[in-house]
Amino acid sequence: MGLTEDRERFREVGEERRADLAEFISHGDLGGSGPDRVRIPVKIVDLPEFEYDRREAGGVGQGQGGQPQPGQPVDPEPGDGDEEGDPGEEGGEHEYYEMDPEEFARELDEELGLDLEPKGKRVVEEVEGDFTDTARAGPRGTLDVDEFFKRGLKRHLATDFDGEYVREGLFVAGADVDDVFAWARGNGVPVSRAWIADAAATLAEERGEPVATLDRWESFDALDGEIEREPVSHRIRREGIDSVPFRREDERFRHPEVIEERERNVVVVNVRDASGSMRETKRELVERVFTPMDWYLTGKYDAAEFRYVVHDAEAWEVDRGEFFGVQSGGGTRISSAYELVAEILEEYPYSEWNRYVFAAGDSENAGTDTTESVIPMMESIDANLHAYVETQPGGAAPNARHADEVENALGDADNVAVARVSEPDDVTDAIYEILSTEAAGDGDAAVSEAASGRGGERR
Repeated sequence: MGLTEDRERFREVGEERRADLAEFISHGDLGGSGPDRVRIPVKIVDLPEFEYDRREAGGVGQGQGGQPQPGQPVDPEPGDGDEEGDPGEEGGEHEYYEMDPEEFARELDEELGLDLEPKGKRVVEEVEGDFTDTARAGPRGTLDVDEFFKRGLKRHLATDFDGEYVREGLFVAGADVDDVFAWARGNGVPVSRAWIADAAATLAEERGEPVATLDRWESFDALDGEIEREPVSHRIRREGIDSVPFRREDERFRHPEVIEERERNVVVVNVRDASGSMRETKRELVERVFTPMDWYLTGKYDAAEFRYVVHDAEAWEVDRGEFFGVQSGGGTRISSAYELVAEILEEYPYSEWNRYVFAAGDSENAGTDTTESVIPMMESIDANLHAYVETQPGGAAPNARHADEVENALGDADNVAVARVSEPDDVTDAIYEILSTEAAGDGDAAVSEAASGRGGERR
């Protein structure tokens, strides 16, 4: 096997030894990454290569002291380690595989079977497309001649009729102009009374006597039994059209289609219980769920903004650095957080922004706060997705009712997800539960199929 084949084999081994993404999310060090750069540990595999060492003194095979003499001892002990090139104590960048949020989102889609397709909302630009729209006004140079002709021709065909057939009505015994008009319109002939009156006057002039004395038919029924009206289309095919009468109302002017370029933007409000019961282990589980979802949504959307809210009995906004670490000794009133969320989202109209509200805690809440306050507010706050993550290491506590109450009240809603995390291995299940709910709510068949296919793996 040659050097090229060796290098390729070692490279494949190195890629395979990059930490599994799900394993990294559940057990890895998330703190080493930033909002725009995800660092995933890899197991180092050095690629083989040749090196040519140019030494400053002596010839080939000579050491630093020159040519050794026969019998000269070789010092087996290494130096003090203070020379240039000594090994360092800090790890290098080669110990991590770095990816941006876009690559992370693609990898997580593949890892978990997700396929979220964000919708564009905020209009950032309007551009002109093809001349496919029309209006009644515009520059003469944009007159749609084809449409102009079609409209004139259509009106002409709608008002044309078999004049000879109508004139025969004037020869019905005892019929006057009004009788002929009523008969013609009753047969669907688009003729006016004025036209019949003019035809009657013309016939009288030609014959020099009133039309009423020229009885040819005993009745209109007798006329219809003998005379068949010729369709206008037949006559046009036979004789053609000399002219089409156009009107200004037939004019249509071409305009370019206005295409709205919409930005796929999102605001994510992350909410966390900071009360005294939220110990370090619970806070770590929240971080393991929320941090990868922040990366994922950053990679999926053109623009993403994140707001962070913590609460005990009251709620306040913090920055990302404080969000996962802050803790208080107070009680818990989750509705205080949703009151603040509603205020924050007033800055992001739902018609212009995709909106996510992700909350997490140990499901402990004061009294009837969940049923009387939180659930009504979740229903009133427009969002692509509301999610609650219960973090209870070792399983749910007896007084941890919030997740169950939300699930019982809103479990059938297509924009509400409830996930439970009792240990790090539950993290990817929770992420899948949340993100697949949003995708399935948008009617994404691929995600729906993936969810049904993973029924034995995902809750």
